[in-house]
Amino acid sequence: MKKVALHNLGCKVNAYETEAMGQLLRAAGYELVPFDTGADIYIINTCTVTNIADRKSRQMLHRAKKLNPKAIVVAVGCYVQTAGEKIQEDDSIDLIIGNNKKKDLISILEAYEEGHKAEALIDINHTKEYESLSVTEQAEHTRAYVKVQDGCNQFCSYCIIPYARGRVRSREAEDICSEVEKLAAGGYQEVVLTGIHLSSYGVDLERENLLSLIRAVHQVPGIWRIRLGSLEPRIITEEFAKAIGELPKLCPHFHLSLQSGSDGVLKRMNRHYTTAEYEKACQILRCVFEEPALTTDVIVGFPGETEEEFLETEAFLQKIAFFQTHIFKYSRREGTKAAAMEGQIREAVKGERSKALLKLNEEHEIQYLKKQTGRQVEILVEEYLEINGVSYQTGHTREYCRAVFVSDRDLTGQIVSALGIKALENEFLLCKLL
Repeated sequence: MKKVALHNLGCKVNAYETEAMGQLLRAAGYELVPFDTGADIYIINTCTVTNIADRKSRQMLHRAKKLNPKAIVVAVGCYVQTAGEKIQEDDSIDLIIGNNKKKDLISILEAYEEGHKAEALIDINHTKEYESLSVTEQAEHTRAYVKVQDGCNQFCSYCIIPYARGRVRSREAEDICSEVEKLAAGGYQEVVLTGIHLSSYGVDLERENLLSLIRAVHQVPGIWRIRLGSLEPRIITEEFAKAIGELPKLCPHFHLSLQSGSDGVLKRMNRHYTTAEYEKACQILRCVFEEPALTTDVIVGFPGETEEEFLETEAFLQKIAFFQTHIFKYSRREGTKAAAMEGQIREAVKGERSKALLKLNEEHEIQYLKKQTGRQVEILVEEYLEINGVSYQTGHTREYCRAVFVSDRDLTGQIVSALGIKALENEFLLCKLL
């Protein structure tokens, strides 16, 4: 039995695909082993979102070859799609498998070991095929991620992903619901619908869109929570919000990608909305849902970002008061329009701006947790955790607040009702079971 080590780099979609490849390997009779224990085959699912991600992908591939020079080292995914001749010339890499070819992993490996070369890299920008991968169990035992679409048509000026993942391709709702049914049978109570550009789900299918998909998943017995991955603010209309507000399994936790609170920067980023439109989306959600958790991403130090534009972003974040804001310092990515823009910002300035927004995020996070005190919350219990010498059980509320409580019974995997008691400084909500 050949030993295979898998390593994932990058996003939740990559993580899902790595889990799927692991299941394909186990079903074919391979033994999965930890990365550092020595393997016959190393498979690295790569990331290419930034130049740093490219470097990390190369480092992991080289590390695998050093661990066992005789092993087959396989580079998979996004870096493969964008690296061009670089990856072909890398002596540490024995085999490359691009996006939309992961489903053929086993046949490609078998062909390679027999001395044949299978077609493992396609022109991802000219395919309409959704790659058929599925998962019945995941590393997390209470919450499962379900990939529902691939590709992106947005072409933000800082982003290479449309070139690595291709155009929008959606998975059939029937296939998605079948996977969700299997996950429910396996004990999962919560699913997270995810994709490269989730809001575009269904644009390539007849009679399907994200709302119809959510409604279909909502009907699956045994699943009690549905959470959505990152959304574009333009999808949040009054009609959409009211429709999902009528679905009790839908969690009131919405990640709306912002990237900048300055209209000038948004325009240079080729984002397709204004701050006013974004704010309207937030207002709609807050009218339909009671205290929904709104989270976002922000890039600081985008080319040409002036001090005034940064202050506009800071003021906008203060105005919206997100539950959580994920702050990223702009990282130049070769092959994107932003990489060639004038006015590249010094790293020191990026660091200062990032620090200011991180401080603001801490304030907003504790403010939101304080709003949960005195409220009845539902917690999906995930694990034990020791805090200051006290053993707690922990999990997440429907709003995705990290909650802790004391109980003599092991409630892992169950959904329990509790009362929010106190917002703790370590970003937990202290609760008491009801």
